[in-house]
Parts: sequence; C-alpha cells; structure tokens
Amino acid sequence: MKTRAVSLVNQSSAMRRNLIVLFMGLSLLLAQSIAANARGVGESFADLVDRISPAVVNITTVTSVAVDGTPRPQVPQGSPLEDLFKDFLDRQQDQPRARRATALGSGFIISEDGYIVTNNHVIENASEVLVEFFNGGELTAKIVGTDLKTDIALLKVNSDESLPFVKFGDSDVARVGDWVMAVGNPLGQGFSVSAGIISARNRSLRGTYDDFIQTDAAINRGNSGGPLFNMDGDVIGVNTAILSPNGGGSIGIGFSMSSAVVSRVVAQLQEFGETRRGWLGVRIQDVGADVADALALDDAAGALVTDVPTGPALDAGMLSGDVIVTFDGNHVANTRELVRMVGKTAVGKAVTVVVVRDGKTETLTVVLGQREKAEAETVVPAVAAPDEKPREEELLGMKVIALNTELRAQLGLTDKDAGIVVMDVAPDSQAFDKGLRAGDLIVEAGQQKVDSIAAFTKRLDQARDAGRKSLLLLVRRGGDPRFVALTLDQG
Repeated sequence: MKTRAVSLVNQSSAMRRNLIVLFMGLSLLLAQSIAANARGVGESFADLVDRISPAVVNITTVTSVAVDGTPRPQVPQGSPLEDLFKDFLDRQQDQPRARRATALGSGFIISEDGYIVTNNHVIENASEVLVEFFNGGELTAKIVGTDLKTDIALLKVNSDESLPFVKFGDSDVARVGDWVMAVGNPLGQGFSVSAGIISARNRSLRGTYDDFIQTDAAINRGNSGGPLFNMDGDVIGVNTAILSPNGGGSIGIGFSMSSAVVSRVVAQLQEFGETRRGWLGVRIQDVGADVADALALDDAAGALVTDVPTGPALDAGMLSGDVIVTFDGNHVANTRELVRMVGKTAVGKAVTVVVVRDGKTETLTVVLGQREKAEAETVVPAVAAPDEKPREEELLGMKVIALNTELRAQLGLTDKDAGIVVMDVAPDSQAFDKGLRAGDLIVEAGQQKVDSIAAFTKRLDQARDAGRKSLLLLVRRGGDPRFVALTLDQG
C-alpha cells in the first residue's frame, strides 16, 4: 500500500507539471495572437515591401548656378584693354554653370503612364529633374504643377512600358496607433524602408491647409516626397518634414501630409496644372471668450469676420462683425476649420453660410470664387471717411484722436480710410495687454463704424446702457484688421 501511495503522488506531480507547461504554452500563444492582432500584420513587412517598392523612386535635380568668386586678372588702369576685359569678364560672370546635385529626395508613381508625386521643395528651382527607378533605370521628368501651400509637386515621365504604381488610401480613417511604413531615399543612401505607428493626427506646422500625420517611423533628409503606407499598401501621406532640435536626423517625430489633402491637390494639378481652391472673400479671426461675451454669443466658436473686401462674401451680403457658424451645412469650430472647408470646396459652387448678426442668425448664399486669382489681385476695402477738427480724448486706457489729413499721411492711409487713431496706450491698461498700440486705427465700436470721437463715446454709452460688460472694437494695423474686446469698467 505504501508503494501504491508513492506512485499516486508521483503521477499527481507529473500531471501538475504537464498542466503548468500547457498553461504556459497557451499563455504564450495568446500573447502572440494579441500582439499580431494589435499590429494587424504578420511577423514581417517583407511581402508588403516587395509589392510596393517598384512604385517608389529617387529624385535628383540639375540646377543652374551662377559662377561666383572667379579671380579677375589685373589690367593697368587707363589701359586700352581695360574696357574690353571688363566687358568680357562681366559676360562670363553672367553665364550659369549647370551642376548636378546629389540625390535630394523621393517620390512615388501614381499611374502607369508616369505621373509621380513628390514635395515641391525637392524639385524647387530645378532646371532638370531626374527620376531613378527601383530597378535602376532613369528618366527625365517634366514638372506638371506645384503647390507651395501644401509643398506638393506633380511630375510626369514618358516611358515605353507601363510603370508600376500605388494608389492613395483614405487618411481620414487612419487612427493613432495604426502601423505605417515610410519608404524613400534617406540621406541619399538609396532605397530604404522604416516602420512605426501613427503618433498623432491633424497636426499643423505653418501652412494654411496643413493636415499632417505625425509618425515615429524613421524619416530623415532625403525621405521628403516619399510615401507613407498603411498596411494595405495604400499611400495615406507624403513624408514632408521632421522635427529635430539640432537640425540633424530623425528623433522619432516625422510629419506626412495626409492623402486627404494631397489627393485633391494632385487631381487639380493633373487636370489644370495648378490648384483651384474655393474662396469666400473674408478676413477672419477666432472667437475668444471675451469676444463671445461682447457679442452675447452662447459659445466661443465659429469664425469672426473682420473684413469683407470686394468679392463673393460681399456680393452675398456678409458684413464685418458677422460670426460664421456653419458653412455648406457643416459646423464651423474655428478659423482653421473654415479655411480648410472653403479651400476644398469647388470654385463656382453656391454654398449656404449661416452667420450670427446682432444676436440673430442670417442665412446667406455665397458663390465661391477662386483663391489663387484673388491672391493675385490687390483688394482695397471701401470705407467712408469724413474729416473733423482734431480733438484728443482718453477712453478705455487709450488716448485717441479722430483721423485727419495729416494723420493719414503719417500712417500711410488713403482718403477711403476712416476711424479714430490711437495716439498712446497706458501701460497698465487692458488695452495695452490686448495688444493695442499707438498708430492703431479703430474703425468700429460695438459693430458700428466710428469716424469721430463723438461716435466712439456714443457706442460706449450704448453698450453701458445695454448692460454689456465689454465693447468690441475693430482695429486696423498696417491694413490688417482684428477684433479686440475691452471691458467697460475702465475710464
């Protein structure tokens, strides 16, 4: 019986060990399954790389540079040859010298007939653009069109054979944490692949239409213009910029312009050779809490119209001081959002714009113009401007005086400009804290035009009588308008 008992104990211990091993094995398989599902791909990117690599290209440029620093032979002053040598050497100085730069960037083919996307800064000022393909071949490319605002360029090569290409994916469905892969020509070293995740979305650097995907996939100099792929092999971004404290290589913060922006730009460049963005024709600023209070708005949201020059918005009846709250049926949260909405709307489209004016909503129909044409023209706001005898007063922490002929000359204003001029601002005043300075021109108070001290004080009294805590001023400096809200508890 004793031997039997020992045998049963040994069997029980063996079973426990087997169960532990089985449990550990199952745990390991579960962890691997979770990791694989989190990544959404297999253990290797190799199959994806093999599939998309032939559509990625390296780009070099040939640039004409002026000869500089050439030693000039000395000719005795007064010599008959002096003028001859001078004319000859001056002509030599003016002759450009073609120099081939090292590999500058990357790009990717988007059609079998040879359209290629890259960054504008990769090919900017180039007299010749050379495209090197994955298989080692090289072709000269023509620049179809460029867009400085998004730093995108479209090239075209002519090939006897159909070229491998990739397509744009939907960057709007990409999520923070998704795996991505950057492909290009980092540091001029040739074809290279790096992988990482999307670190952030909707980043803005400096551009009006910025919509960058931030990624920790290694992006270095030379990756510019290359594609950022999702795990389906679709392009969801164009690698454009890196963030580096010392101006060196990647520190894990790279930026790719989203395909939602790039695909529209490329389509317009391909069709027109230029971009054609919608244009509303207003100057705007964000609605802060103080401005919302001055306008008696429920929320500090929307885009406050500071100026309405000649253009689509003026034709539709929009006014300075209107707050745009919806555009083409979409809620407007801030100025950046409105600019992007308008920019991606077709030129010539009639859109519905809802504004808040004097506490009530107004619905306007605006036929959009083309931003590029508008920017090429000089737009001058039309404002009436009667003159008056100068009289200086101190109001809201500012010394102000009515605009007159002498002040117009000093400030570079025209007869069409009207308002009161800020002559001095008390350093301890709220006006100073809000950025008002001597030389500013106040053209509106309480959303009403002011062309005299009397008109300004009347607006102050009206605001106080209405129980308003602050007064909204429209101020111009150097022609640029902005709204400033000042509280009324100052004398």
